[in-house]
Amino acid sequence: MSGSQSQLSTEVMEGVYLCSKLDLPELFGSEMDALPNIRMYRPEDVPDPARIRFALVWQPTDDAFEAYPNIELVQVIAAGVDGVLRTPGLPESAVVTRVHDHEQAAVMAGFAVWNVVWHHRHMGCYLAAQANKDWERISLKTLRPPSTITVGILGYGLMGRTIAAAVGALGFNVVVATRTAGTSEDGVSRIAGPGAIQQVAARSDILINILPMTDATLDILNSDLFDAMPKGAALIQLARGQHLVEDDLLHALDSGQLSGASLDVFRVEPLPKDHPFWGHPKIVITPHEASVTSPSAVAQALDRSVRELSAGERPSTAVNTAAGY
Repeated sequence: MSGSQSQLSTEVMEGVYLCSKLDLPELFGSEMDALPNIRMYRPEDVPDPARIRFALVWQPTDDAFEAYPNIELVQVIAAGVDGVLRTPGLPESAVVTRVHDHEQAAVMAGFAVWNVVWHHRHMGCYLAAQANKDWERISLKTLRPPSTITVGILGYGLMGRTIAAAVGALGFNVVVATRTAGTSEDGVSRIAGPGAIQQVAARSDILINILPMTDATLDILNSDLFDAMPKGAALIQLARGQHLVEDDLLHALDSGQLSGASLDVFRVEPLPKDHPFWGHPKIVITPHEASVTSPSAVAQALDRSVRELSAGERPSTAVNTAAGY
């Protein structure tokens, strides 16, 4: 960041909401209306498309950007940007920015911890016992101290770091796969390089995926990775549905190689009603709600990006479009 908030431009810029799935003005309109340097429009209300210099987006249509020749900034309403980067009509010269929200990361970490405890304490077995009115003290036979359990985390950005800290605070061993080498910190072991993901998987009693979606990570959760994990390990999938080869997971669960899986994201959403995941006794399903970004965080992110752009600066939350995140 090269300038302070007070030094950034207060020029009023016009923008447009672009989304095929959500009513962004309904979700974020009141927060956006309170920003003095931003004027937002629904596409049908734009008075002059040539004056539109930025867009607030989520899952835009392929041709969403065509009507706006001067878009310089594309602000995504969440941390993940892969879907927007794959949009065919995305202007090549536009800067794509994401939301960098510590509160969202804390919510994600809480969700991850809940699932770690679910698998560590065999909560699915208790639900089955309750359904049968069976008073069975499962932990007397199966409980392992957290210090003997390794939780692996694939991805070590803001979300991964926050999850690692939360899981480590409960006494679990934490090992993370990172793209680049770095110093291990706060009890977290780091493994970097081309083989990091497989190495982390091989050590993980519980494996959490929070990787970005790129060409390199497509189908990364597959039979090779599951076979590398300790027998009876569990998977927590919080990133993107396209990371997971679904048939490979079913085979790993049915064979006993994996003991369970928590899935929050899927290749097709909503998950089709006839999908085998729904009725599988070893799978916990949630509807892509591990974490959400608050309207105020989105508004603050957009306000900052617009001010930085107006001041001739590169927005601080700009993504590396070549890397995909």
